[in-house]
Amino acid sequence: MKVLLVYPEFPDTFWGFKHALRFIRKKAGAPPLGLLTVAAMLPADWELRLVDLNIQAMSDEDLAWADMAFVSAMVVQREGTFKAIHQCKEAGLKVVAGGPLFTGEHESFDEVDHFVLNESELTLAPFLADLAAGCAQRVYSTTEHPDIRATPAPRWELAELKQYDSVSIQFSRGCPFNCDFCNITALLGRKVRTKTTQQIIGELESLYRTGWRKNVFFVDDNFIGNKKLLKAEVLPALIEWRKGKKGMAFNTEVSINLADDDELLRLMAEAGFNTVFVGIETPSEASLLECSKYQNRNRDLIDSVKTIQRAGLQVQGGFIVGFDSDTSSIFQQQIDFIQRSGIVTAMVGLLQAPYGTRLYERMKSEGRLSEEMTGDNADGSTNIVPKMGLEQLRQGYRRLLDQIYAPRPYYARVRTFLREYKAPTVSLHLEPQYVLAFFRSAYQLGLKGKARAEYWGLLGWTLFRRPKLFPLAVTFAIYGFHFRQVAELHVQ
Repeated sequence: MKVLLVYPEFPDTFWGFKHALRFIRKKAGAPPLGLLTVAAMLPADWELRLVDLNIQAMSDEDLAWADMAFVSAMVVQREGTFKAIHQCKEAGLKVVAGGPLFTGEHESFDEVDHFVLNESELTLAPFLADLAAGCAQRVYSTTEHPDIRATPAPRWELAELKQYDSVSIQFSRGCPFNCDFCNITALLGRKVRTKTTQQIIGELESLYRTGWRKNVFFVDDNFIGNKKLLKAEVLPALIEWRKGKKGMAFNTEVSINLADDDELLRLMAEAGFNTVFVGIETPSEASLLECSKYQNRNRDLIDSVKTIQRAGLQVQGGFIVGFDSDTSSIFQQQIDFIQRSGIVTAMVGLLQAPYGTRLYERMKSEGRLSEEMTGDNADGSTNIVPKMGLEQLRQGYRRLLDQIYAPRPYYARVRTFLREYKAPTVSLHLEPQYVLAFFRSAYQLGLKGKARAEYWGLLGWTLFRRPKLFPLAVTFAIYGFHFRQVAELHVQ
């Protein structure tokens, strides 16, 4: 059997970093972890070829070579997924589909022959057995959750790693919290399931042997869901493994209560983590209560952010406007919070109700579901009817984006962060493209750009005040360019 592993194209999104990646001549952020993991579960005698449509087109030769296509996608890839599936069907291929997009919407994809839904550790094997017996069903699903200690390592060799800036691995699935708008618990449960320490070290070692020295993103829903295991085993093992090695800085997703654990902060920094994404959501206590974001309540959120920054971990933040309890004052509150916190990478979106969440069911019961959810957290869309009024919400949102990503407040926020940030223990791996990115940024932002004074002002300030963080300052300048390009799509 010859199989194409097809990953559909992403639209131009906040997290795609499309405009920033051009400075380092990379085509995409990371290869598709799900497909590379599924590849390791397929029969050893099958021939596999990865086609990531974010870095290459699906050629006639690819389609003529294959017998079948496996397609995996997230909701934000919906449009590109329809196109990819249709292209495969026109070439006469059988199409097998799985991933978050299909778990919630498989009825919409008439051209797919077989759906392998939920977690593939449980649903892929029955499909493969039926396929071999000639009696494959159309839908394979489960409500159970697998033990991921049996999950194989991804097939890195199938990906053209030099085209990417980051690689993803996974230590755990599930999250102990149950926020109203989040579909993680609906998809993966509240019990935190983990791989073994040996698995993670093995995956990192195999990556290191390929020559990979750049970023590694732990895609866990909440990396600190099992603090005891992290502190006792995983982080000490990562610290030991890292001795004598260069590069490979880590980043991940955590909850804000990381700030309450000094030992965990120290161990994560020593292990090589330098960035964490935190769902801040809102500075409004009423809105946090409304969405059951209890871990964020009754604390000084700015102080928590700065505690994490001072430990050597950059905080990237997710923010939401459009809760029922939000008033017109929320937009300025969000602007003020983001500026004071020094969260440079601040993703702000309108409240959306993903399928399977408690928010979705509540909006459905109240007759407040509207258009289809795009899956893009920062495109100014929502699939619910907000109490504030949609036009007022969108106007406030556009003003918010315009404020936080305009050059002057953006560069000021970078300096706020750099003042607090403890330089990471793992040095950046500066391959030639990263060095050249500085000169490209100097031309694009320092000579051609409208914010030339802010650009040179930041670099000069950093050289004199925090010289070790100069590469990071250049990176943030490039990020700001990307964020402004994306924001301009929505600030009309």
